[in-house]
Amino acid sequence: MDQPSPGDVRAESPDGTVVVALDVGGTGIKCALVDLDGTPRHLERHPTGADRGADAVVDTIVTVAAGLADRARAAGDTPVAVGLAVPGVVDEAAGVAVWSANLGFRDVPLRDLVGARLGLPAALGHDVRTGGLAEARLGAGRGEDHVLFVAIGTGIAAAHVVGGAAAAGAHGAAGELGHVVVRPGGPRCGCGQSGCLEAVASAAGVGRRYAELTGTPATAAEVAALARAGEPAAVRVWAETVDALADGLVVAQALLDVRTIVLGGGLAEAGADLLDPLRVALRHRLTFHREPRLVRATLGDEAGCLGAALLALDT
Repeated sequence: MDQPSPGDVRAESPDGTVVVALDVGGTGIKCALVDLDGTPRHLERHPTGADRGADAVVDTIVTVAAGLADRARAAGDTPVAVGLAVPGVVDEAAGVAVWSANLGFRDVPLRDLVGARLGLPAALGHDVRTGGLAEARLGAGRGEDHVLFVAIGTGIAAAHVVGGAAAAGAHGAAGELGHVVVRPGGPRCGCGQSGCLEAVASAAGVGRRYAELTGTPATAAEVAALARAGEPAAVRVWAETVDALADGLVVAQALLDVRTIVLGGGLAEAGADLLDPLRVALRHRLTFHREPRLVRATLGDEAGCLGAALLALDT
């Protein structure tokens, strides 16, 4: 089917027409009823209950989605599709959650299960790609045709959005920027490699590095605040983080040649403390490549849910 142009969502929503959207995380499920113009009409949250096992999580997802559809109908609205976002490896074409450590999923045909229960067309996407889709079409990348969304939280992952569509890759695993090795022989990563960008420059990596240097536990936000105040160990860790991120982003820019890089996730909450030095570091690494616009995400933790809604709209 035709993809929307950059910045476009869909034609004006008929009165009362909505899509059901769920962004399923390891701890909570962010949910919405969304108009066809991309505007949330109703928002709610539910615990995932991942400790109960994969079957119970699937049951919760189906129940919550059906409840949202019923709520829409009770208000006189018409739900026309449902969009789902989950973490892990996702086969978007088949609608299967292939693997998710946080949810205990292995080869769960989630799109068909939810679609059959609600009697609506359904779409399934990866949580970071759906977040990137929303930022590209509704948020900080709106109006751009080539956007890279990079989520920097406990881990690091990316979504490449071209012409309003996020690339999933041949096996549903595109965007694993966090597992580009930027410091050979560096800290061990959860993937088994050493020196991955995620091991060095994620929020978890920042806190771990500061604790190594000082013996004092700290969150990435605390390290950022200490660096702003001039505390030597924090300044060192923050500079190492910026350098590692710049090395990762210059690889991404060499491969993808995007116009805009949107940074989201917990580490991006540092705002100018991160973006200003990162712009300088990235600029110094670029040679013949065009410098991308580097901006902070604007949709916050609603991005994944809004992206799931966009997937539903695209059906």
